[in-house]
Amino acid sequence: MRILYLDIDTLRPDHLSCYGYHRETSPNIDLVAREGIRFDRFYASDTPCMPSRAALFTGRFGIHNGIVNHGFTASDLKSFEPLRFFNNRQSPLTQLVTLLRRLGYYTVSVSPFGERHSAWWYYDGFREIYNTGKGGMERADEVVPLALKWLEENGKSDSWFLHINLWDPHTPYRTPIEYGNPFEDSPPPSWITEEIIAEHRKLYGPHSARTTHDLRDMPEDFFEKYPRLPRSIEKLEEYKKWIDGYDTGIHYADYWSGKIFDLLKKLGVWEDTLVIISSDHGENQGELNVYGDHQLADEITHRIPLIIKGPGVKEGIVDKDFHYNIDLSATLIDFLGGAELIPQMWDAKSFAETLKTGMPSGRPYLVLSHCVWSIQRSVRFGKWLLLETYDDGCKEILKPIMLFDIDSDPHELIDLSENHPEIVKEGKALLENWLRENMKGSFFDEDPLISTLHNSGPYHIPTYQLMDYADIVRKIWGEEKAEKLIGRHKEQYYYYLLKGYRFLEAMEFSKRYGLR
Repeated sequence: MRILYLDIDTLRPDHLSCYGYHRETSPNIDLVAREGIRFDRFYASDTPCMPSRAALFTGRFGIHNGIVNHGFTASDLKSFEPLRFFNNRQSPLTQLVTLLRRLGYYTVSVSPFGERHSAWWYYDGFREIYNTGKGGMERADEVVPLALKWLEENGKSDSWFLHINLWDPHTPYRTPIEYGNPFEDSPPPSWITEEIIAEHRKLYGPHSARTTHDLRDMPEDFFEKYPRLPRSIEKLEEYKKWIDGYDTGIHYADYWSGKIFDLLKKLGVWEDTLVIISSDHGENQGELNVYGDHQLADEITHRIPLIIKGPGVKEGIVDKDFHYNIDLSATLIDFLGGAELIPQMWDAKSFAETLKTGMPSGRPYLVLSHCVWSIQRSVRFGKWLLLETYDDGCKEILKPIMLFDIDSDPHELIDLSENHPEIVKEGKALLENWLRENMKGSFFDEDPLISTLHNSGPYHIPTYQLMDYADIVRKIWGEEKAEKLIGRHKEQYYYYLLKGYRFLEAMEFSKRYGLR
């Protein structure tokens, strides 16, 4: 058997036509979905990019592998000296790709991911690595030709695993202008309205409706270089341009994916190839006032597509059970006959039986973590998402506890936490139980989420820049909003000053904001 893992960065499933989207964004991927299984409730355990792929490749939650951030605190795999072997092949911490090699697979990656994030652990187990060299700014026409060349030369061989990483749905939207706009005459998603946009523009936050790219100003030539991006979202007209850019990126990735599929058919190996299509995280496109980024432990950032087809895979099934992305690692090894190789230290649980028979084999609930743009955990159970925020990442819209009915409110418009205290209590109990159980099996003295909160804050909105952000908020939204921002983070900033031995500043700050 051959295995193709198509990893399309920043791909939310509800913008794929095979998941019911009103635009035909993914005709080639849709054909694959018809031949296999589509998973409707598949979630990254940790987001965004590096925490997600670290969890997938190690088979372990971020609370166990150590990566929950993009830099500063908790952004490298935890080193466990008693378990550090000469190489990783016999270690109880063995990663997915190394296990594939032990099963006889020739492993190849076409991706800049390792260099982009200095995630050198990512290369563990790969026999060939093609770094496309632009750090995630590649277009599909710069990635896929390398994969096609490899397949032309090696595709007819048996037992290969080829990972191909496409980036086109990720901002800045950079599909060539000459590709056109496939959705020029198609309306944007109906859930977003002029009223919602107007409310979002009143609220501060990075990648919000008023500052869609960052809290800081973007250079003038940025919008000339990326003409598919509006400068700001004021009305539905700008939102349509914005979402057209995202959906066109998906369409472009799908177009080039079709070339890979066509070559496999031409080589006569399509029927014998296990095709896996997924992503590292989704993308908020206005939900909770985040536009074109992945900043929350919510449904939109964490829910990702999973489509699998190939020999031995049940055809035409839609699975609606809860699964983590880490479960894909155990599933793949189990499906290939290597169940005894799955490390006991993995958190991943196989759903290989679902692939073979279509019978559900999911989890009762999921706990989702994010520490890069905010610091949050959530629990996804039944129709509910309970979102708990420890650091809001300068997002005014967030509250310490929020509750959403995802079945009836998939875009998280109505916080029901005050209406359903009994559901909030149930969700918090699930979170507490999960944390207690997982800290038992952790090599950390402290939850890495809490370490991140105390040491640096989220990498992209770090604690030490709070006063700079307040100045930006003051300039755009006014003095009242700036003081509100500082007030929400005053204890954390005061602690940061003390840790840095900046005692005079800490005393002045304490006096001004009424801290002891």
